[in-house]
Amino acid sequence: MSETVGAALRAAADALNAAGIPGAVWEARHLLADLTGLTPTQMLTDPDRPLDRAATYRAWIERRAAGEPSSRITGFRDFRGLSFRVTAETLDPRIDSEVLVDTVVAQCGDGPARIADLGTGTGCLLLTLLAERPAWRGIGVDLSFGAARTARENAVRLGLAGRAVLLRGSWSHALADASLDILISNPPYILRAVLPGLDAAVRDYDPDLALDGGTDGLDAYRAIVGDVRRVLKPGGRLFLEIGWDQGQSVPALLTARGFRDIAVTQDDGGRDRVVSATAPQ
Repeated sequence: MSETVGAALRAAADALNAAGIPGAVWEARHLLADLTGLTPTQMLTDPDRPLDRAATYRAWIERRAAGEPSSRITGFRDFRGLSFRVTAETLDPRIDSEVLVDTVVAQCGDGPARIADLGTGTGCLLLTLLAERPAWRGIGVDLSFGAARTARENAVRLGLAGRAVLLRGSWSHALADASLDILISNPPYILRAVLPGLDAAVRDYDPDLALDGGTDGLDAYRAIVGDVRRVLKPGGRLFLEIGWDQGQSVPALLTARGFRDIAVTQDDGGRDRVVSATAPQ
C-alpha cells in the first residue's frame, strides 16, 4: 500500500521536531508542497491521498533534519513575493535584505532609471526592483560565473530578461562612466575570523565569496566606494546593505569620498541595515 499524504506529513513533522528544527509542521508542508504541488488545503482535506514520491520526500526530510536549509533542498527561495533559483554559487536570499528594497523604493521615484547591483548573486535585489519599477533597466554583476548565470536564469523565469543584463565581473570595473542613476549592493561584510563560528546553515551552504568581508569586514565596501563616483551620475543614489555593527564605519568611507545625504536605515529589529547616500554633483 502506498504511503499517504497525511502519514508522510506526520512522520516528517515528528522527525523535524526531534531534530530541533523550528516550525517543523510548516517545514514539512512547505517541502511537500514544493515536491508535489499540493496546496495546504489539499493536504488537510485529503490526507488519505497516496503520495507517489514518498521516497524522495523522506530523503528531503532527512536532509532538512540534518540542518540543510530548505532552499538548498528545493533549489528555490521566495523573496518579496517572487521565487528565485538558488545554487551553490549564490547566497541564500534573506528577508533582512527586503529593507534595502524598501529603502530604494521609498527614496527613488518610479520614472526611467538605470540601476546596477554589485555582487548580485541570485539577482533577487535587482530583479525585485525591476519588477516593482517597470520603467527601470538594470545590470547585475557578480565575480562568480555560476552566480551570474543563475541570476540570468532567474531574470528569464521572471520575464525580466529584456530589462536586465547579468554579467561576470569584479564590482563596478566593467561599468561605464556616469552611466547609473542608482547603485545597490549587499556585499560580503562578515569578519573573516568570525566565519568558522557562523551557524552551520550559513557556514556550510552559503559560498565564502558572498560572506567573507576581510579582516575588518570592510574590504568590499572599500572596493565599491573607491569606484562608485565614476559610474554614478552626479546626484546618483547609492544603497548598501551593512552588518548590524557597521552603521558608523561604512558611512565614514562615504564621507571621505564626498558623498552627501548619508543616512542609515534600520530593520524591524532596530539594527542598522542599509546605508544610503547621494553622489556629489
